[in-house]
Amino acid sequence: MAPLASSVEQMVTALVPTLSRSLAEQFNVFRVMHHGTHEKQLSNVFAWLLTPGATHELGDAFQRLFLEHVNQFLDETAQLPTTGYRVIQEVNTSVAEEGADIADIVLTNDRASVVVENYEVSDGHGHGYHRYLAHGALGGRQSVVVLLCVRRESQLQRGGWENAAVLTYAQLLENLHAHIAGDQAWQRAHPRQNFFISEFVQHFTEGPTAVSTGDQIAFIKAMCETGESVRYGHRPQDAAGQEFASLVAQHAQRQFEDGRRTLATVKRTLRSYAEHTLTGQVNEAVAAGHITTVSTNFRGLWEWAVALERPVPHPRIHFEFGPTAVAENAVVAEPIADPDYSKIFVSRQGPDLGAIDKILQTDVGLDDVLAGLSPDDVRLRDDLLAITRLP
Repeated sequence: MAPLASSVEQMVTALVPTLSRSLAEQFNVFRVMHHGTHEKQLSNVFAWLLTPGATHELGDAFQRLFLEHVNQFLDETAQLPTTGYRVIQEVNTSVAEEGADIADIVLTNDRASVVVENYEVSDGHGHGYHRYLAHGALGGRQSVVVLLCVRRESQLQRGGWENAAVLTYAQLLENLHAHIAGDQAWQRAHPRQNFFISEFVQHFTEGPTAVSTGDQIAFIKAMCETGESVRYGHRPQDAAGQEFASLVAQHAQRQFEDGRRTLATVKRTLRSYAEHTLTGQVNEAVAAGHITTVSTNFRGLWEWAVALERPVPHPRIHFEFGPTAVAENAVVAEPIADPDYSKIFVSRQGPDLGAIDKILQTDVGLDDVLAGLSPDDVRLRDDLLAITRLP
């Protein structure tokens, strides 16, 4: 497993530039409204699409698409009708003596019921599969339980949920988009609905924007160089793509979390060095403007900094790194042209004791701090003294 993990970690790191460009924020009505951040919001839209008489004016087109996908999970002898369902939301599937267990959407006709749990991944996340199945079977109906999700992760399906039909947003919405694209008369007659559904499809399946050809080539190159290009030969490609996306997401999350822990360690180590070594080095070298306090009480983008307090009128000095160095270099009047964010930066507070007016990049790396700076290492001292003497 170690070679695989190493390969994927290298690949995730290599892909970050192209992925970040493809995910750069573009206008979309759902992003502006922050809609879709909760499953209930998405359930509302899907229930609207599934209801034949709703204001989308598509009739039962989406209900048919939905049931056609459900039928792909059923034997030929158990196929469900593809239309004629009533659509209900927020249905309690528990019996009276039990606590509530709410299904997001239920489609019901005289013959069958489809009980839908909508969640980001294919996970019952605490709901009871067997309760859902039993509720759908009331009145002698054929009952099918569906997991509606952004991505399928089979390993999360337990407690009966492994028997559920799994439908992804991409599958359904891409089919809906194709249906609408082929109905120009509907598009002309319903421009507002067309805009809304197009935004919905784009936001929840396509992402912010298509990547450029150059980024696509960079993506392929990274896949080839990290040994992940074999995935292009896997079949079926939809499943291979979903598996790859899930794997990338897991490793990206781990790298992000590990990165934050590393930043925290650098901050703690740099503060300790400043308190116990650097303060003495600086105060011995200057006649006035001694460092009196070392603080790290910052939040947000400014969290990754160590402040060296000096008495007025001497400006405060900061050591900054990672995200804070990026933020400060973006606003200072004379930014560093080609910064190396694996290094520690030193900045000086302006004469108004507000925003910084100078920033320098040191030769001390994050790895140097993590390894431990020796007491006779005066690089940070020299850079600090240099920035205090700048005009």
